[in-house]
Amino acid sequence: MKLRSAVLTLLCLGWGTVATGQGVTRVGTSAAAFLRIPAGTKGTAMGGAFTALADDGSAAFWNPGAAGRQDKNGLFIHHSDWLPGLEYDFVALTLPLRQYGVVGIDIVSLRSGEMEVTTLDAPMGTGETYTSSSTAVGLLYARSLTDRFSIGVNLKYVNEQIFHSSAGGFAFDIGTLFITPFKGIRLGVNVANVGTRLRMQGEDLNSYVDIAPNQQGNNDEIVAALKTDYFILPIILRLGLAWDWILSPGSRLTLACEGVNPNDDAQSVNLGIEYAVLNNMLMLRGGYSELLLKESSKGWTFGAGLDVAAFAGVKMRIGYAWQDFKYLGAVNHFSVDLTF
Repeated sequence: MKLRSAVLTLLCLGWGTVATGQGVTRVGTSAAAFLRIPAGTKGTAMGGAFTALADDGSAAFWNPGAAGRQDKNGLFIHHSDWLPGLEYDFVALTLPLRQYGVVGIDIVSLRSGEMEVTTLDAPMGTGETYTSSSTAVGLLYARSLTDRFSIGVNLKYVNEQIFHSSAGGFAFDIGTLFITPFKGIRLGVNVANVGTRLRMQGEDLNSYVDIAPNQQGNNDEIVAALKTDYFILPIILRLGLAWDWILSPGSRLTLACEGVNPNDDAQSVNLGIEYAVLNNMLMLRGGYSELLLKESSKGWTFGAGLDVAAFAGVKMRIGYAWQDFKYLGAVNHFSVDLTF
């Protein structure tokens, strides 16, 4: 046990040392920031330290490689009233194909309510309304190459839309999970959102211009389209480590830490803990997000999970997570995980 604790501590300290060497962070320079919103109450409640665990339907988000170890069909649903005025949903369906691996489909959706259109001439509203939405649809394939190592990829179409304008592109996530020779220790690696750049286009970018304002009699209302810049996706490298410690028959303690290296922010460390009792029927969780990040807006996370008795061959697990934000208040997350 001392050796496992030393390994976990050294790796976390090593990632923490890396995370403090922050230079140019490029904060706010990427598109499709909704791809960073955590999926699943377990990973959220454990502070985002979930890459080496990812044992439910949210594996498509945290680590596609972990899905390769699933041996039952699964339907995973997550909902949260995200920051003010936004609703977030994540749905994933996974189907094991015996020796051929695991396939799945996942959908991420972030939506706003209706908002009034305002202009300089009508600052109180024109009478029109508009909405904005961000969506990603992924196709997953994962497979266990050995009894200790699995790998997976999630191919995604990403779209962001506001009023009559939108941007779309393709991306992929790739992840691996390794069950180490040290009892109870797992190592996960995930690279997410590698893909094309997004560029906003649509009717809202049309404007009327006079290409020759100094000439009389020319057409002063020629339709022109504003050309917007391309923006990169929020690529994230996650290195996760988790350790399961069996306290007694029917009870377990899981410790997890994770180094996060995004392309649009500074590096940080996530920490998580889970205490399971009654043969994994009840699970209590806690964590801390963005440790060592100088200008972090996140902090403590808490949650719980409960296994519901199986019916007609279907096993249900419900979960709740509470996530704190420094400036915008707390967010409540809810999930249902069905296996059959």
